[in-house]
Amino acid sequence: MATRKFPDMFVDPEDDPREGGTSLGDEHATLVEFLRCQRLTLELKCSGLGAADLARRSVEPSTMSLLGLLRHMAEVERSWFRRVMAGQDAPRIFCSDTDRDADFDGAVPDPEVVAEAWKTWRAEVEFTDQFVAEAPDLDVTRTSNQGPISLREVLVHMVEEYARHNGHADLLRERIDGRVGQ
Repeated sequence: MATRKFPDMFVDPEDDPREGGTSLGDEHATLVEFLRCQRLTLELKCSGLGAADLARRSVEPSTMSLLGLLRHMAEVERSWFRRVMAGQDAPRIFCSDTDRDADFDGAVPDPEVVAEAWKTWRAEVEFTDQFVAEAPDLDVTRTSNQGPISLREVLVHMVEEYARHNGHADLLRERIDGRVGQ
């Protein structure tokens, strides 16, 4: 493995896959790029870890873990884009009415659970990306349980949702192996 300038970080800045995206793009391209970068950040925070570390909880009584965050974000992508924006009858993946926190509670140190979480998250991301690419514009509006919402608002919310949870992921990863930042 090549020596990095910043060994406590995930990648050296010049190798960061989140760099070099849209610059001075239109609103659509900017929102899509910011969402892409937030997703890549979650992937970076989870990279190189086995099932035990991905499932490691933060501190009692919290059930938060990197694996739980991955499962949670799959649920969030599915809820906003399949259920709300596309109007599909898409049941929850991990959670239920009787266990609303199953995305975190079920994040156990099992390689099969980890593989399923990655597969599911990637499928939801792919659906979202296709839906957004095919939408005629950002003003596409649907009704959520909070009322009318546009694709623009959902994309901004998704950037916020990932950014908030990536802050959690920073702390979780630092606790696991000391890697920080980015």
